[in-house]
Amino acid sequence: MVLFLVFLKRMFFILLVISLMSFLRDFHVSSCDENCPDKPVFNPSRLVVKYGDPVSVTCLIRQSYQDYFFGLVDFMGNHTKNGTTILWEVQRMTEWRTLTTCCHINATDYCCCSKLPVTVYKPPDSVSISFRDHSGPLLEGHQYTLQCEVHNVAPVENLTVTFYRGQTALGQLQSNNTEKKPVTEILTLSINTRKEDDGVQYWCEAKLELGSEGPQPPPVVTSEKFSAIVNSTPAHGTTPIISSFSMCFMLLFFSLV
Repeated sequence: MVLFLVFLKRMFFILLVISLMSFLRDFHVSSCDENCPDKPVFNPSRLVVKYGDPVSVTCLIRQSYQDYFFGLVDFMGNHTKNGTTILWEVQRMTEWRTLTTCCHINATDYCCCSKLPVTVYKPPDSVSISFRDHSGPLLEGHQYTLQCEVHNVAPVENLTVTFYRGQTALGQLQSNNTEKKPVTEILTLSINTRKEDDGVQYWCEAKLELGSEGPQPPPVVTSEKFSAIVNSTPAHGTTPIISSFSMCFMLLFFSLV
């Protein structure tokens, strides 16, 4: 009889653990209390990782909650417990949208939690610059549109593009695209040409600004440079004179033939 009772207790404990683990897996993170006292602490508090790189993060549960059930919610990879510390490890980060939560749950199913913001990034494959809807020489005093095309970058909302004329920065633009997966982004800048710009080189620079937790210095990819040809605008009245001269020359030529 005693052995039977011990067996029942063990079975109850096993079922309780399994149900709690299932609860954590299916638990809606939005119902967790992030403003609770002595909430779990992630180290680091924010994670920035390059796509395909390994990840290692710890979550510390306060000593006063060590008898409660605690664990991770909405996580990929593996986690191990050592006392009140949880180690979360991913051999290769392959998810673009990741938000891991660490929580402890008391006997009344109250959940106190902390969320770990995760930024997964990928530097651009390449960057190119050109004039939009234009090829060939430019005309002095006219407006043209430069476009910088950044290929396969993530997250694009952290992308900053700077346009250059020679070593002079013409303008800096950021994308308002919130897509987390890699995209190709085109940013444009309008410029007015000057005669002194003849032969000057245009280029653009793409930089991923990922904050203090990201790589330092930030990842930067630049485009190739191209030289612009700027022709002077003909003086007023020059074109009709040249056209009249050409017409007279053609008439004289055909009359001699």
